[in-house]
Amino acid sequence: MQAPASFDYLLISYNGIHDMNIKLEKALSRLEHILPLKKRQGECCDEIHILHQQILHSFVASGHILSRDEMASCVDDLEAAIQVLQSRDLVIFSAAGEPLGAYPFTMEPRPHKILINGHQIHAMCALDSLAASPMFGLKARIDSQCRVTGDTICIQQSDQRIENREEADDIHVGIDWGSARHDDHCANNLCMDMIFLRNHAICRQWLIERPQNREVFTLREAIEFASRFFVPLVKTTDLPSRSSSATVGINCIHLPGR
Repeated sequence: MQAPASFDYLLISYNGIHDMNIKLEKALSRLEHILPLKKRQGECCDEIHILHQQILHSFVASGHILSRDEMASCVDDLEAAIQVLQSRDLVIFSAAGEPLGAYPFTMEPRPHKILINGHQIHAMCALDSLAASPMFGLKARIDSQCRVTGDTICIQQSDQRIENREEADDIHVGIDWGSARHDDHCANNLCMDMIFLRNHAICRQWLIERPQNREVFTLREAIEFASRFFVPLVKTTDLPSRSSSATVGINCIHLPGR
């Protein structure tokens, strides 16, 4: 298959911060249209807003999502809170009603593993895995694989800094925007096609297949993209003081500078 005339443009690394910002702002707007997490979180009452943040913290603090009992200690009406979180696609629950995940994290054994704060957790997708370190200001190691070749992917990350640059600098993240659907959780469609690609040559191969729907990001672009999308979810500066009941039974970590 011949690549379109504009194909090489899709693979150009932006030379200036301004140009990169334009690319990322467009991608961020596109993702927020599909999955407006911050908007939905902001529309929740303070109690559920805080609960959602505690759920995100729990993955990094304890290595797993809050249980229903732990959630119940945070809110007055657990079932009402679950209905809000589930209907807004802020938290994923199993058919039996057990909590499974909250973007960017999941209890499902997906290919993207994150070692952070002494715990191994899983991310919904490649882009999501890059958000953990910036969200909590902690070092993280990501182990995954290239969707096309199956080659091992390893990224050692400290906030937005790549610590194993020689090994990881040519890794890219690919997004197939055409996978998004509005009749199911984003975790079950678009997330499945937010992937790691081993290098520039593999990106070219992957893009040729569906150039109109697919987009690639360098690793630095992807980390910045993930940070802009997910870090606002854990910011607490705009929240009221937590009541004593808000943290009962939760081993929540404190985030310096967050």
